[in-house]
Amino acid sequence: MSAGNVSNLEQRVVRAAEAVLAERKFVTAIDVLVGVGWLEPRQVDEWRQGRVPYLERVVIASLGKVSTAMQCFRRWAQAGGLKPSETAYLARTRDRRPLQFSKSGDPEIERAYRTHWVSPKLSERQRARLTERQSRPPDLVVVSPIKDWSCSVCGTDDGGWLIMDDSGPVCLTCADMEHLVFLPSGDAALTRRAKAASGLSAVVVRFSRSRGRYERQGILVEEGALERAEIECLADEDARARRRERDELRRGEEDVELQARMAKEVARLFPGCPAARARAIASHASVRGSGRVGRSAAGRALEPKALELAVAAAVRHHDTRYDELLMSGLERGQARAQVRADVVRVLDSWRRP
Repeated sequence: MSAGNVSNLEQRVVRAAEAVLAERKFVTAIDVLVGVGWLEPRQVDEWRQGRVPYLERVVIASLGKVSTAMQCFRRWAQAGGLKPSETAYLARTRDRRPLQFSKSGDPEIERAYRTHWVSPKLSERQRARLTERQSRPPDLVVVSPIKDWSCSVCGTDDGGWLIMDDSGPVCLTCADMEHLVFLPSGDAALTRRAKAASGLSAVVVRFSRSRGRYERQGILVEEGALERAEIECLADEDARARRRERDELRRGEEDVELQARMAKEVARLFPGCPAARARAIASHASVRGSGRVGRSAAGRALEPKALELAVAAAVRHHDTRYDELLMSGLERGQARAQVRADVVRVLDSWRRP
């Protein structure tokens, strides 16, 4: 690649990485490949399900370009003081085999792909929790198919759900999962408790042609686990009902129309700000009766200065050590002074498209 092309690619890589880091506090090689447009989330799902032999096979760029992008990503991460964290990638198959990233399978290349880069703002304890969470074995995935299929083990073509294996699609009977019962999505507490109580469970997904991705339909769990979870949920239904009432009250205080206009203006002023962050900032700043900058006359008029203050406040609380400094007893003005450079850095990066 020419020097100019390398420079352009580096800018694309940095923009993609900065957007993910600001939102999640860590960034991966997969995030970068998706962010620069070389990899589709649907293909990542298929690779994680063990249906693609190695990730580079579905990346729409030459191996030379991919290698250059990964070098740019690593330089950016090291220059920013991000902490490397090597993470295991296991397939969502019955054998939970390690996933392969590169065509060659070279150990050094595989290690580079597996390495996540974590914000230095996270404490050691937070980094440890993040590493532990990312290294957990993935959920088994059962597919609700949209096309006719035949089991690669017994040959049945009666339809129903399937799990992917090396030999192809396998029916739940051959996969020894026919005893599981289906719990549709919708009740988060019931789903969480049933999954925790079940020795074997799987996520059920279905491909959406309109959205071009697999979407979660629910989970499969052991029947006894579902019964225990239902009993537990009935026992604390009153507490959960009160929580729902509080959530409804909070939603009633939100000014939906102002939120939408404010999020749009934040995105215009800060084109590099992730869309989800822009919406979250607008939602927080515009709550009725909150006294926040979004409810001021200048905020409701969407004056740039007022919106910049709202965005800066969000960055201060979510992207710096500001809250931690306040909790340690530091005076508010001193705490702001300590994080001012970090706030300016994030705002400057968001001002770039």
